[in-house]
Amino acid sequence: MKTILLTVLGFLFLVFGAIGILIPVWPTTPFVLAAVACLSSAPRIRARIVAIPFIREHVENYESRKGLTRKTFIISMAWLWGMLILSGALIRSMWSLLLFSVIGITVTIHLLWMAKARKEDGMI
Repeated sequence: MKTILLTVLGFLFLVFGAIGILIPVWPTTPFVLAAVACLSSAPRIRARIVAIPFIREHVENYESRKGLTRKTFIISMAWLWGMLILSGALIRSMWSLLLFSVIGITVTIHLLWMAKARKEDGMI
C-alpha cells in the first residue's frame, strides 16, 4: 500500500513539474526531485523516469551539486522571458507588465547568482 501511495504521489509531482516547464514562475526542479524521491519505492518505474534526459539532468545536477550548465541556463532564460513576454502581450495590462518584469528580473538574478557561484566547475 505504501509503494502504491508513493508511486501515485511521485506521478503527481511529475505533473506539477511539467507545469513548471510551461509557467515561468512555477518551480520545476523541486517537483521533479520530489517525484524521483517518491518513486524510489518503485525502482523499475524510477529507472524509467530517470532515463528521460530532462529529468536525468535535474537529478544528476542535484546529486553531484554541480549547478547549472550553460545550456540549461540559456534554455531557462529563453523560456522565462519568452513566456513572460507572451503573457504580457496577451494580457496587455500595465500592472501585469510591471509584475512580469519584476518576476523576470528577480528570477534572472537568482539564476545568475546560482550559476556564478559554480564557475570553477565548468559552469557559467
